[in-house]
Parts: sequence; C-alpha cells; structure tokens
Amino acid sequence: INAFHWVVFFFGALLIFSGIKMALSKDKKMEPDKNPVLKLVKRYVPVTSEYHGQRFFVKIHGKNFATPLFVILILIEVTDLVFAVDSIPAILAITRNAFIVFTSNVFAILGLRSLYFALAGVMQMFTYLHYGLSAVLVFVGTKMIINGFYGEGFIPVEISLGVVATLLAASIAVSVAERNRRLAKESLDDAHSRH
Repeated sequence: INAFHWVVFFFGALLIFSGIKMALSKDKKMEPDKNPVLKLVKRYVPVTSEYHGQRFFVKIHGKNFATPLFVILILIEVTDLVFAVDSIPAILAITRNAFIVFTSNVFAILGLRSLYFALAGVMQMFTYLHYGLSAVLVFVGTKMIINGFYGEGFIPVEISLGVVATLLAASIAVSVAERNRRLAKESLDDAHSRH
C-alpha cells in the first residue's frame, strides 16, 4: 500500500461493492451445481459421485478420481479466501501497522469458519443484521477512499468504531423489536383463533 497508493481506492470500492451486494441480496436457494468453483474443479478433475471414507482421491479402473470430500474441502478453503479478501481492506481502514494487519488477518482466517457457523444460527434471530453489516462495509470502504484522498487519520479511529458499533447495535435492536412484534402478533392471533 505504501508503494501502490491506488490500492486503497480499489479496496475501498471492493468493500462498498460488497456492502451493496449484501444489502440487495435476497435469500437464495443454494444450488451447488451452479457454483463456479465447483464447475472449475469438475472441469479439470474427474470426480466420483460417492464418498470413499475419508479419502480425497481414489483410483478406479486405473484412473485417478477426486471424491466429493475433496470438492467440499476446496469449497471451504475458497470461502475462507473470500472472507479474507474482505477482511484485509477492513483492517487497512483502521490501521497500517503491518504487525496488526498481518496478525488480525491470520486470526480472521483461523476463526472465521467457526464464527460463521456460530453466526449462522443466530442470524435467524437478527433478521436485519445483514443490513447493519452492509452499512458497516459501505462505511469502511467510504472511509478508506476519503482517507486515501485526505490522508490517514482524517476520520479518527474512535469515530469509526463508534459508527460501526452504532450501526450494528441499531440493526440488532430493530431485529429484536421486529421479532418481539411478530411473536406478539402470533400469540394474539393464536388467542383469537382459540375463542
């Protein structure tokens, strides 16, 4: 980044694009056969249709095949890579200290998968949290671009953290209020149907 300052603008635009895409995306039905990574793997590596224990590759009639377990491993690792691509510009929006950037991304890559599965269960309770996360991505991307023009520290870290905390807290509060309203309506409808 010190050698190629324009990367800051690219990362900022990437975060803004990711935030807008997240806000506009609807709950899509999972269609693994349409996944581009899966198509790419199947194009270059023959894959068996059944699992063979814990093996990634098997030899059938003298020909090597990958198992579905290998394909799953590739998909998981590509998902980790995608998460890391978003987390790199996010940390660079906060600090340029190389040690902090490096260690935070290492910890992010190590912990994101387990955090994702933990959040996946909670996301049902917080229906508006993805809007808050989208707003955070757009804010951080915008901050990177502004700091790229006006210099590091134009928007202080304290204000940035306050905005991020406010956006997340607001989206959680709206989600909880909506959930409570829905539950109250369901119990009222249930009470009316009994009478």
